[in-house]
Amino acid sequence: MGCVHGKCCTRYPSSSDGDSGRPRDKRPYKCKHILTQRSLELVPVPSHNFTLQFSVLTQHGYYPDTVERENQDSFCIKTQLQGNPNIHFFGVFDGHGQYGAECSNFVKDRLVERLANDTTLLDDPLKAYNSAFLATNSELHDSEIDDTMSGTTAITVLVVGDTLYVANVGDSRAVIAVKDGDRILAEDLSEDQTPFRKDEYERVKLCDARVLSVDQVEGLKDPNIQNWGDEYSQGGDPPRLWVPDGMYPGTAFTRSVGDSIAEKIGVIAVPEISVVRLTRNHLFFVVASDGVFEFLSSRTVVNMAAEYADPRDACAAIAGESYKLWLDNENRTDDITIIIVQIKGLSNSGASATDNEVDCRPMVMKSIKGSLDTSSVSEPEETYGSVRTDLSDTQQQSCQHSVSMNRSAAIVVPSPMMHQRPSQLDVG
Repeated sequence: MGCVHGKCCTRYPSSSDGDSGRPRDKRPYKCKHILTQRSLELVPVPSHNFTLQFSVLTQHGYYPDTVERENQDSFCIKTQLQGNPNIHFFGVFDGHGQYGAECSNFVKDRLVERLANDTTLLDDPLKAYNSAFLATNSELHDSEIDDTMSGTTAITVLVVGDTLYVANVGDSRAVIAVKDGDRILAEDLSEDQTPFRKDEYERVKLCDARVLSVDQVEGLKDPNIQNWGDEYSQGGDPPRLWVPDGMYPGTAFTRSVGDSIAEKIGVIAVPEISVVRLTRNHLFFVVASDGVFEFLSSRTVVNMAAEYADPRDACAAIAGESYKLWLDNENRTDDITIIIVQIKGLSNSGASATDNEVDCRPMVMKSIKGSLDTSSVSEPEETYGSVRTDLSDTQQQSCQHSVSMNRSAAIVVPSPMMHQRPSQLDVG
């Protein structure tokens, strides 16, 4: 969703496509997919005797006013992190602003490098993850890249044996498919960080952010009305963040890496982290930029992906449908990047539990002042719904590093559309 003029409040094109290139340390099939132009890639997880089969597709957006604009999305797939065959990293980075491509490329390189070099990663992956995000953000501020009005969101999944650690900054998303009897459920592994969320709204307001839609800023609607409905009904003119005395930066997300000006009004790089222990009920997970989820619900994406045995076909179908819906609703498209990771051959990690007894929902983590409090792991709610906590006194004292680690549990929402034939794609 990003900023006022597409992904950010500037109209300038970026200068790099941000593609991380071919992943390494995998056993690829020889035949490349006709659309993704990628081999089907697999990596074993020997500690739990299962395999990850995956593919990725990135499609640059169409902007009629800047037709030479390049892809600001980037991705990173790093298998066997630290030389360990049981640790694998998947990340999508959605840049925005004049230097969005440079920011997303910088972050996707440095974040995984930070994790790879952290000797505490296996002992305390939550702390290592949190530290990697904050250190990468500081490095970006100190780099030669101008991140005053540019930055990137980041949605990442770290696989450690049979456990997923999902760290999110911004409004990209990760979702996992869960087998529930004869049904396949879509369970969000991350929660979009936008002013639509009450907790995020309250946090940025404590940092003196003005939260207004474009119509409110331009005087077309009453600025005193601080209720914008929900993201699905008001996505066309969402609430955005503005400095107290200016018409910038206009971000529609409340967290990112970079964006040094927006950081002063609460747009922080502290990730929200969820933890999932995989079971045989987990089929695959999707990591994608908001170019996918702008018009497709998590359930629709999971339903579409479940129709294909080959993740390359699934990536192409979902990217094509996303591209089509953008053009159906607007005169442009966002950049679109999607990673699909299938979980093959995992036996039930729940010991003697039956399929119906295995609880596949993520634990809820809490972080305050940038350090993770693992003692605050909560049991899943009895019903699938939104899990929230109010801002604590500690959080109110610091808008730079305070964070409430909350996320939605499994969701089942109506599909907004019938599956359409994918549009033709340009692939990197």
